[in-house]
Amino acid sequence: MIIRGATSFISITFALAIASCNAPKQAQKPVVAVRTQTLPVDTIASSVADTEDAFFENIFKSYPGVFEKVLSERNEMNLQIIYTQINRDKNNKPALTHHYFNRRGARYFYPASTVKLPVALLALEDVSDRNKEHAMFPDKKNMSMITEAAYSGQSAVYNDPNTMDGRPTVEQYIKKIFLVSDNNAFNRLYEYLGQEAINDHLHKKGYNDAQILHRLDVFLTDDQNRHTNPVHFYDTVQYNSADGHEMLFNKKQYEKRSDYIGKGYYSNGKFIDKPMVFSGKNRISLNDLHTILQSVIFPETVPASQRFNISDVDREFVLKYMSMFPRESRYPSYDSTFNDGYAKAIMYGNDKVSLPKNIRVFDKSGVAYGQLVDVAYVIDTEHKIEFIVSAAIYCNTDGILNDDKYDYDSVGFPFMKNLGKALYNYEAGRKKNYLPDLSEFIFSYDK
Repeated sequence: MIIRGATSFISITFALAIASCNAPKQAQKPVVAVRTQTLPVDTIASSVADTEDAFFENIFKSYPGVFEKVLSERNEMNLQIIYTQINRDKNNKPALTHHYFNRRGARYFYPASTVKLPVALLALEDVSDRNKEHAMFPDKKNMSMITEAAYSGQSAVYNDPNTMDGRPTVEQYIKKIFLVSDNNAFNRLYEYLGQEAINDHLHKKGYNDAQILHRLDVFLTDDQNRHTNPVHFYDTVQYNSADGHEMLFNKKQYEKRSDYIGKGYYSNGKFIDKPMVFSGKNRISLNDLHTILQSVIFPETVPASQRFNISDVDREFVLKYMSMFPRESRYPSYDSTFNDGYAKAIMYGNDKVSLPKNIRVFDKSGVAYGQLVDVAYVIDTEHKIEFIVSAAIYCNTDGILNDDKYDYDSVGFPFMKNLGKALYNYEAGRKKNYLPDLSEFIFSYDK
């Protein structure tokens, strides 16, 4: 049986067939027929050698011609992977097992748009806290959010033409973040929360590596990024000011860093023959991003101190828009420029074809400065497959930044796609005592 819409690997043909086996619960699971000799799935799981990389190496080596480059250049590419295997008990409770690749060799990477995930969750957490304190007001997530300009480099927002009624709201910004990774939407939530609050809250949750220091796609000074706009919320019915704050300024100093990337870069049209300094740019580890995603997918598997205090309704809202295709959204709406695989690096790379609806990817990806990152929970509702995978890869063979010569299409996107497919196929053949009930992750996307 072929899964409709499933795409093939580079140099590999994946034919998915229904397996017949002794356990009835396994009968509907697809297995992979690959045109190479592969290790049996159970052998891969049980053959982990002395190094933590062995799990991935065994999988990668079973696909000759696909993963050799990343295996041999893992350090140059600063390749980092975390894969979480999920096993359910008879009550559908998940037990998680984590596998890592190149954790010991991992260095700083620029997180790009993946920082939007924790900031979106912090915004919902703030909204949730406010709703509890001021029950007489409407849900703050849906209130009119007016952003003023009060400092150098700031800009104001009074309306949003891509909403039903033209009002900018926290809800709308979060939709844009997960649907198409909108930079302006992130910037507005960054300004709403303020630099100090973002970092304080992440550190209190134990994500101590995080430093969210600047807006995206707007080049401002450290001082300008420390100053964040006045933001006010208005009661939609009476249009009375209900909440908000004046301009915020973060006086705190953070850990001094020595983060550099590349061997040269262009600045204002001039070539600078030395590594680019990233010490003042955003930072968050892959492990923290992975845990943050896990806290949304399976809150009970993460210590309470590391979770985000959001309501069940807001969690469902996040999950729905993380997994929605841009074409499925009405407000905001998007044209065909934003294909199904847009911002879905894991499993789909940057595919521009319509994707199967039974396979959903709940993710947040990021692309910038030659860096490609994605944190994703992948499910197949038809064949009862699920796993979490996070990966970061540096796609810049010449080591020069800002020259528009990155290797996203030749290296980064194919790798992410192949990684997702390889793990999917591993999961398709892996024996499980209980198949998952994935009903909580199935949404009506036409509403």
